[in-house]
Amino acid sequence: MSSAAVLPRILGALFYYSPQRPEIKALIECLPTLPSLYAWRDPHTITQLCEAWPMDADEELGWQYSVLFEGQGEMVAPPWGSVYLEKDNLLMGETTARYRGFLRHHGLAFDGQHQEPEDQFGLMLLASSAFIERDNPQAATALLEQFLLPWGPRYLELMQHNHVSPFYARLAQVAALYLQDVQQQLGLNPVESRIFF
Repeated sequence: MSSAAVLPRILGALFYYSPQRPEIKALIECLPTLPSLYAWRDPHTITQLCEAWPMDADEELGWQYSVLFEGQGEMVAPPWGSVYLEKDNLLMGETTARYRGFLRHHGLAFDGQHQEPEDQFGLMLLASSAFIERDNPQAATALLEQFLLPWGPRYLELMQHNHVSPFYARLAQVAALYLQDVQQQLGLNPVESRIFF
Protein backbone atom coordinates (compact mmCIF):
# COMPACT_ATOMS: atom_id res chain seq x y z
CA MET A 1 0.00 0.00 0.00
CA SER A 2 1.25 3.48 -0.86
CA SER A 3 2.33 5.34 2.28
CA ALA A 4 0.10 8.28 1.26
CA ALA A 5 -2.91 5.93 1.32
CA VAL A 6 -2.36 4.64 4.86
CA LEU A 7 -3.65 7.59 6.91
CA PRO A 8 -6.87 8.22 4.93
CA ARG A 9 -7.53 4.46 5.08
CA ILE A 10 -7.14 4.40 8.88
CA LEU A 11 -9.19 7.56 9.44
CA GLY A 12 -11.83 6.41 6.96
CA ALA A 13 -12.19 3.03 8.68
CA LEU A 14 -12.51 4.68 12.11
CA PHE A 15 -15.23 7.02 10.82
CA TYR A 16 -17.12 4.25 9.05
CA TYR A 17 -16.90 0.96 10.94
CA SER A 18 -18.11 0.12 14.43
CA PRO A 19 -15.37 0.24 17.09
CA GLN A 20 -16.54 -3.18 18.25
CA ARG A 21 -15.18 -4.91 15.14
CA PRO A 22 -11.87 -6.66 15.94
CA GLU A 23 -9.95 -4.93 13.12
CA ILE A 24 -11.17 -1.50 14.30
CA LYS A 25 -10.18 -2.30 17.89
CA ALA A 26 -6.71 -3.04 16.51
CA LEU A 27 -6.65 0.32 14.68
CA ILE A 28 -7.68 2.13 17.86
CA GLU A 29 -4.70 0.57 19.65
CA CYS A 30 -2.43 2.00 16.89
CA LEU A 31 -3.64 5.60 17.24
CA PRO A 32 -0.46 6.78 19.01
CA THR A 33 1.47 5.94 15.80
CA LEU A 34 -0.53 8.38 13.59
CA PRO A 35 2.09 11.16 13.87
CA SER A 36 4.62 8.91 12.13
CA LEU A 37 2.33 8.00 9.23
CA TYR A 38 2.17 11.40 7.53
CA ALA A 39 4.34 14.50 6.97
CA TRP A 40 2.29 16.75 9.26
CA ARG A 41 2.83 20.51 9.08
CA ASP A 42 2.55 20.66 12.89
CA PRO A 43 3.91 17.35 14.19
CA HIS A 44 4.00 18.64 17.78
CA THR A 45 0.23 19.26 17.90
CA ILE A 46 -0.65 15.97 16.26
CA THR A 47 1.67 14.10 18.65
CA GLN A 48 -0.03 15.73 21.64
CA LEU A 49 -3.47 14.84 20.29
CA CYS A 50 -2.51 11.21 19.69
CA GLU A 51 -0.64 10.63 22.96
CA ALA A 52 -3.56 11.31 25.27
CA TRP A 53 -6.48 9.79 23.39
CA PRO A 54 -9.72 9.83 25.46
CA MET A 55 -10.85 6.22 25.72
CA ASP A 56 -14.00 4.61 27.05
CA ALA A 57 -14.95 0.99 27.67
CA ASP A 58 -15.83 -1.03 24.55
CA GLU A 59 -19.56 -1.01 25.26
CA GLU A 60 -19.60 2.74 25.86
CA LEU A 61 -17.63 3.44 22.68
CA GLY A 62 -20.03 1.19 20.75
CA TRP A 63 -22.99 3.18 22.08
CA GLN A 64 -21.29 6.47 21.13
CA TYR A 65 -20.72 5.17 17.60
CA SER A 66 -24.38 4.16 17.33
CA VAL A 67 -25.56 7.62 18.39
CA LEU A 68 -23.15 9.51 16.12
CA PHE A 69 -23.20 7.30 13.01
CA GLU A 70 -26.36 5.19 13.04
CA GLY A 71 -28.89 7.75 14.20
CA GLN A 72 -29.85 6.44 17.61
CA GLY A 73 -31.61 9.61 18.76
CA GLU A 74 -30.89 13.04 17.29
CA MET A 75 -27.76 13.16 15.14
CA VAL A 76 -25.63 16.14 16.12
CA ALA A 77 -23.30 15.63 13.14
CA PRO A 78 -24.79 13.50 10.33
CA PRO A 79 -21.86 11.88 8.46
CA TRP A 80 -23.35 12.18 4.93
CA GLY A 81 -22.46 14.98 2.54
CA SER A 82 -25.95 15.34 1.07
CA VAL A 83 -27.33 16.43 4.46
CA TYR A 84 -25.02 19.46 4.32
CA LEU A 85 -25.24 20.17 0.58
CA GLU A 86 -28.95 19.62 -0.10
CA LYS A 87 -31.38 22.44 0.72
CA ASP A 88 -33.78 20.07 2.50
CA ASN A 89 -30.95 18.10 4.16
CA LEU A 90 -31.94 15.08 2.07
CA LEU A 91 -30.14 11.82 2.48
CA MET A 92 -29.30 10.31 -0.92
CA GLY A 93 -30.03 13.56 -2.74
CA GLU A 94 -28.74 14.61 -6.15
CA THR A 95 -25.28 15.37 -4.72
CA THR A 96 -25.06 11.71 -3.66
CA ALA A 97 -26.10 10.60 -7.17
CA ARG A 98 -23.44 12.87 -8.70
CA TYR A 99 -20.79 11.41 -6.39
CA ARG A 100 -21.92 7.85 -7.18
CA GLY A 101 -21.51 8.63 -10.89
CA PHE A 102 -18.03 10.01 -10.24
CA LEU A 103 -17.03 6.80 -8.43
CA ARG A 104 -18.40 4.61 -11.21
CA HIS A 105 -16.62 6.69 -13.85
CA HIS A 106 -13.35 5.96 -12.02
CA GLY A 107 -14.08 2.26 -11.62
CA LEU A 108 -14.95 2.31 -7.93
CA ALA A 109 -18.23 0.93 -6.61
CA PHE A 110 -19.28 -0.23 -3.17
CA ASP A 111 -21.08 -3.50 -2.65
CA GLY A 112 -24.01 -1.68 -1.05
CA GLN A 113 -24.75 -4.39 1.51
CA HIS A 114 -25.76 -1.78 4.07
CA GLN A 115 -27.77 0.44 1.68
CA GLU A 116 -25.70 3.34 2.95
CA PRO A 117 -25.16 6.46 0.86
CA GLU A 118 -21.66 6.55 -0.62
CA ASP A 119 -21.12 10.12 0.60
CA GLN A 120 -20.52 8.99 4.19
CA PHE A 121 -17.42 10.82 5.50
CA GLY A 122 -15.41 7.69 6.35
CA LEU A 123 -16.36 5.97 3.09
CA MET A 124 -15.16 9.02 1.16
CA LEU A 125 -11.77 8.87 2.90
CA LEU A 126 -11.61 5.15 2.08
CA ALA A 127 -12.37 5.94 -1.59
CA SER A 128 -9.62 8.58 -1.57
CA SER A 129 -7.21 6.00 -0.19
CA ALA A 130 -8.28 3.51 -2.89
CA PHE A 131 -7.54 6.05 -5.64
CA ILE A 132 -4.09 6.73 -4.16
CA GLU A 133 -3.41 2.98 -4.03
CA ARG A 134 -4.45 2.67 -7.68
CA ASP A 135 -2.00 5.43 -8.55
CA ASN A 136 -4.82 7.73 -9.64
CA PRO A 137 -3.95 11.04 -7.92
CA GLN A 138 -6.24 12.96 -10.29
CA ALA A 139 -9.30 11.06 -9.04
CA ALA A 140 -8.17 11.44 -5.42
CA THR A 141 -7.76 15.20 -5.93
CA ALA A 142 -11.13 15.53 -7.67
CA LEU A 143 -12.82 13.57 -4.87
CA LEU A 144 -11.42 15.97 -2.27
CA GLU A 145 -12.00 19.21 -4.19
CA GLN A 146 -15.44 18.44 -5.59
CA PHE A 147 -17.05 16.11 -3.08
CA LEU A 148 -15.45 15.97 0.38
CA LEU A 149 -13.88 19.35 1.17
CA PRO A 150 -17.00 21.39 0.33
CA TRP A 151 -18.77 19.96 3.41
CA GLY A 152 -16.20 17.92 5.38
CA PRO A 153 -14.85 20.81 7.50
CA ARG A 154 -18.38 21.68 8.71
CA TYR A 155 -19.02 18.05 9.63
CA LEU A 156 -15.72 17.81 11.51
CA GLU A 157 -16.45 21.07 13.33
CA LEU A 158 -19.75 19.62 14.59
CA MET A 159 -18.04 16.36 15.54
CA GLN A 160 -15.33 18.19 17.48
CA HIS A 161 -18.03 19.85 19.59
CA ASN A 162 -20.24 16.80 20.10
CA HIS A 163 -21.12 16.04 23.74
CA VAL A 164 -21.56 12.31 23.15
CA SER A 165 -18.02 11.09 22.61
CA PRO A 166 -14.63 12.58 23.55
CA PHE A 167 -13.04 9.83 21.45
CA TYR A 168 -14.83 10.84 18.23
CA ALA A 169 -14.33 14.53 19.02
CA ARG A 170 -10.57 13.86 19.12
CA LEU A 171 -10.77 11.78 15.94
CA ALA A 172 -12.49 14.74 14.24
CA GLN A 173 -9.67 17.06 15.38
CA VAL A 174 -7.06 14.78 13.84
CA ALA A 175 -9.06 14.36 10.62
CA ALA A 176 -9.51 18.14 10.33
CA LEU A 177 -5.75 18.68 10.66
CA TYR A 178 -5.14 15.99 8.05
CA LEU A 179 -7.54 17.57 5.54
CA GLN A 180 -6.06 21.04 6.16
CA ASP A 181 -2.56 19.68 5.59
CA VAL A 182 -3.55 17.84 2.41
CA GLN A 183 -5.35 20.91 1.08
CA GLN A 184 -2.32 23.12 1.64
CA GLN A 185 0.35 20.63 0.55
CA LEU A 186 -1.45 19.74 -2.68
CA GLY A 187 -2.71 23.27 -3.35
CA LEU A 188 -6.31 22.08 -3.55
CA ASN A 189 -9.13 24.45 -4.49
CA PRO A 190 -12.37 23.04 -3.05
CA VAL A 191 -15.62 23.82 -4.82
CA GLU A 192 -17.46 26.52 -2.89
CA SER A 193 -20.85 25.17 -1.86
CA ARG A 194 -23.60 26.53 0.29
CA ILE A 195 -23.92 24.55 3.52
CA PHE A 196 -27.45 23.88 4.76
CA PHE A 197 -26.72 22.12 8.06
